[in-house]
Amino acid sequence: MEETRPEIAANLPLAGIVVVEIAHSVAAPSAGQILADLGATVIKVENPRAGDDARNWGPPYWHGAGFIFQTINRNKRSAAIDLKDEGQRATLRRFLVEKADVVLQNMRPGLVAKLGLDASLRRDNLRLIYCNVWAYGAKGPLADRPGYDALMQAMGGIMSVTGEEGRPPVRVGPSIIDIGTGMWAAIGILAALYRRSFTGEGSTIDASLYETALAWLNMSVASYLASGKVPGRRGSEATGLVPYKLFKASDGYVMIAAGNDNLFRRLAGACGHPEWPDDPRFATNPERVKNRELIHGAVQEIVASRTCADWLAILDKADVPCAPMLTVDQALAHPQTKALEILQPTPDGTMSLIGLPLSFDGARPPLRRSPPALGADTDAILGDLFDWADTKRGAAE
Repeated sequence: MEETRPEIAANLPLAGIVVVEIAHSVAAPSAGQILADLGATVIKVENPRAGDDARNWGPPYWHGAGFIFQTINRNKRSAAIDLKDEGQRATLRRFLVEKADVVLQNMRPGLVAKLGLDASLRRDNLRLIYCNVWAYGAKGPLADRPGYDALMQAMGGIMSVTGEEGRPPVRVGPSIIDIGTGMWAAIGILAALYRRSFTGEGSTIDASLYETALAWLNMSVASYLASGKVPGRRGSEATGLVPYKLFKASDGYVMIAAGNDNLFRRLAGACGHPEWPDDPRFATNPERVKNRELIHGAVQEIVASRTCADWLAILDKADVPCAPMLTVDQALAHPQTKALEILQPTPDGTMSLIGLPLSFDGARPPLRRSPPALGADTDAILGDLFDWADTKRGAAE
């Protein structure tokens, strides 16, 4: 398991931790990538014929695989193992029992148990941390159903509060359910590793797309429980803060976040209407929330008269929180993005990927390995340890 940049890996927080990712698509692999970026040795188990489904998601394709696969599988190794083959499966099971610290899986409900690769492994490896990433959760009437990000955005209520009133609901652009579930799985694994350092025992962790969708909806849930009113769609607005939305300037959009009375007073002055805060309809945030259409209309009329650059300068001078709405290319080109150096090159220089949004002692963990080709590390991982070559010969005979 030779590391591309061993001197870097040795200094990362999870150096020495071995994670086996029996997973595909986005959610669980996102968790695996977080752990890999933090220094863990992450072994991605893939079907030797087709590999992870995400390898074929495209176009666009990028250096031999779908762009989605490439962006969530860096710093990993790929082992091509046929889980239908009893010998190869037994070899993998032995590796999990003897070498693994963490197993991360998102196979179809019931299949992982049928293959003997479920959390029962913990009986033979008491230190093993086993993380399931389900669609709808570990229990309940939908527990055996598969699921995807868009399904959860719909069923979990997120689409009901996303978009503009009077227009069709929309999906949040980024795969926030998949990536969020990966984050929760990684957080659970990190907590379990911490506890294991004291107790010596592993644990079983369950995360799911549906639970993540409900968790993202926590503020809308609180609003409903507090008021009895079902939240609707408000576009770029915030439910309980006014003005706090995207306004159209003459050449683009500006996000203005005047989230308290003092900020509103500054915004009013910047708009040339210092009298607004003295109007009882606008004097406090609760009153502005009641009269949101009125104040939003007044601000919009004024913002439309100038360019985005004009308003960013005016609002910055008035110390009112604001930001331009940028496209992907504009965001990447922004000086702040460049200063953070979050867009990182792969070691072979063929790609640049968004790195881990964390730094340790002022340094962001670098990309140590490019996303792996299918089965690129199979022999290196298992060959010397368990006579993998013989296992493969047995499968062919």
